[in-house]
Amino acid sequence: MRGRGDGGQKRHLVPLICGGAVVLVFLFLYCGSFFGSGGQHANTALEYGSRFSKSLGWSSDENAEDGKSDESIFGSEGGADSALPKSFPVCDDRHSELIPCLDRNLIYQTRLKLDLSLMEHYERHCPQPERRYNCLIPPPAGYKIPIKWPKSRDEVWQANIPHTHLAHEKSDQNWMVVKGDKIEFPGGGTHFHYGADKYIASIANMLNFSNNILNNEGRLRTVLDVGCGVASFGGYLLSSDIIAMSLAPNDVHQNQIQFALERGIPAYLGVLGTKRLPYPSRSFEFAHCSRCRIDWLQRGGILLLELDRVLRPGGYFAYSSPEAYAQDEEDLRIWKEMSALVERMCWKIAAKRNQTVIWVKPLTNDCYMDREPGTHPPLCKTDDDPDAVWGVRMEACITRYSEQMHRDKGTGLAPWPERLTTPPPRLAELDISTDTFEKDMEAWQKRVESYWKLLSSKIGPNTLRNIMDMKANLGSFAAVLKDKDVWVMNVVPEDGPNTLKVIYDRGLIGTVHDWCEAFSTYPRTYDLLHAGTVFSGIEKKGCSAEDLLLEMDRILRPNGFIIIRDKRIVVEFIKKRLTALRWESVAVVDPEPGSDSEDGEMVFVIQKQMWLLDNTA
Repeated sequence: MRGRGDGGQKRHLVPLICGGAVVLVFLFLYCGSFFGSGGQHANTALEYGSRFSKSLGWSSDENAEDGKSDESIFGSEGGADSALPKSFPVCDDRHSELIPCLDRNLIYQTRLKLDLSLMEHYERHCPQPERRYNCLIPPPAGYKIPIKWPKSRDEVWQANIPHTHLAHEKSDQNWMVVKGDKIEFPGGGTHFHYGADKYIASIANMLNFSNNILNNEGRLRTVLDVGCGVASFGGYLLSSDIIAMSLAPNDVHQNQIQFALERGIPAYLGVLGTKRLPYPSRSFEFAHCSRCRIDWLQRGGILLLELDRVLRPGGYFAYSSPEAYAQDEEDLRIWKEMSALVERMCWKIAAKRNQTVIWVKPLTNDCYMDREPGTHPPLCKTDDDPDAVWGVRMEACITRYSEQMHRDKGTGLAPWPERLTTPPPRLAELDISTDTFEKDMEAWQKRVESYWKLLSSKIGPNTLRNIMDMKANLGSFAAVLKDKDVWVMNVVPEDGPNTLKVIYDRGLIGTVHDWCEAFSTYPRTYDLLHAGTVFSGIEKKGCSAEDLLLEMDRILRPNGFIIIRDKRIVVEFIKKRLTALRWESVAVVDPEPGSDSEDGEMVFVIQKQMWLLDNTA
């Protein structure tokens, strides 16, 4: 009973001691891994911000079946705002280059059992909800608005990527040079010290293309550069109307893709490991590997067969490596084995000079069908979908062409730039009519014109360079931007229609992705994000809208823009979080005439503010 004094002091000590123990246990569980193993500062409490976010009702309903809930993740427009964050916490400045699904600290802490010989540690491994960083990624100290294209191809601010080890390590190869407060890119590479432009011209000359121009009068448009370094090869291809997907892992040269994107060159963090590359079959006319340190003979040639999958009929693979000219016994062995492998794959040598060999794929299935029974590598099974890529393991088999491509002896694509607006043959695989394709282009022409009017007071001729269409459909948003000095990463949802093959057939580039997870890129790599019904898409999957907002903030450059095209409830949801995200509203446009006022798509244009850790108010 209250008021009794006998033994009261001791009695009060018990709950105090128990309460103190609970607090200590909570602090240990919440912050214990701050020091990591061996006393290393691996994490901060902010890494586990989803615990904090769930307390505010940000994440999806944990008790709903399969993580989904019948209630909208956006709540109701008139709902209580008591749980709205006034500000999001700021991540520790040591996380200014965080890539959540390619975070080596996460792999170390969760003790994932990965095969390093298969490069599994460079593949995507995303944190579980309870380990996500629900905080804003800060820019590095001294960060400046990036240098504008085309000047950025040749120089960037050192403060934006304060890493100079590549300049020292590759000093004899002209990758990059530190000069004052900038890092300059002379255009060199491991194999082309004297410039990517001369190297590209020499490849075109080897193939007897007119005027030594690699685009071959528009017939060669999309390129995959594997192990791209700082992407000078892809950067110098752009002047020939060729767009390259420059690909490299977040490995010991971990900032090479960051440099590429800072320069304004299309690039993606990826690796030839155990999973298929996130590109459909027959996407590229040309693949390139210049001393990319890949063992092409491993596992029955599985990595070379993955290149074969993404190459078009008649596509080329340029391989610049010591094995191509066989200087010593080991090089000679590798060359003989590789030559035998590609011969069984029906590749032929198109040209060979000095340290470079260029192979070409067949135009039809005839060679595949004429091989001796039991020849390895085998043909892929007939029920294998060569365009299924998200989380799909590679197979050591040859992807045959569709019946139409076999009959046509190629893709049937128009040369660039006509192919951008010409309905590609693979539309039929998606049951999309030519009329639908053309109407889609007309609709996006009007929409993009409207977008640029809304942005006109904020942007100049070179304000935008790196653009992402987060839900690209047929790629018409990117197609309309052809005459602007920009490039677009077209992202197609992994659970929707596989329209990415149509996007590549139009001469554009992109990837597959699940927006319930973080994207494979460094922070601050895009100038504009276009999010057309992306939030409505994740609502159906029960994912956290706040996680997606924070991810968009992570990959968007300071002073960059976001265009939301979605339902009114989505726009209202985001509006309430602008201050917390340090974003500003630029314009809001009501649904288009004739659309349902509730379900019609509004347009909301946002700009991310420029802020630094020493000025976070």
